[in-house]
Amino acid sequence: MYKLYRQIKLKVSKEQCWDFFSAPENLKVITPDYMGFDIIEGGGKEMYEGQIIAYTVSPLFNFKVKWVTEITHVRQGEFFVDEQRFGPYKFWHHKHFFEEIAGGVLCTDEIHYMPPFKLIAPLLNKLTIESKLKEIFDYREKVLVERFDRID
Repeated sequence: MYKLYRQIKLKVSKEQCWDFFSAPENLKVITPDYMGFDIIEGGGKEMYEGQIIAYTVSPLFNFKVKWVTEITHVRQGEFFVDEQRFGPYKFWHHKHFFEEIAGGVLCTDEIHYMPPFKLIAPLLNKLTIESKLKEIFDYREKVLVERFDRID
């Protein structure tokens, strides 16, 4: 099992932050264009527990895959959890937390994941997956700072 942990302090109200992150269509906004991210089902609705969101994405080598996630937990304005049901990972569990702080919101992402192909998973993670996830979250941070500004 591997883990990615990221935090960013944004100059935005908690309500605006929640509205942005809880709208599935905004995932496309914070995903690099080269990944070819497209929601094919389940977007355009206010987030709720049990929501299924299906999309296509090209995580590696321009190979398009279908990824299906379920929103398993939602506490309005505070956090939500998405879990992969079908897709490129053997296991994917992503927690999103939003905490009001002086001048804005602390956004925290905590992801636990397991690459496919158990025998070569450590090699896959070291060679491609870990760096690709960091690259994606670096891009997200850049877009979020441009949109909301950062609290230093």
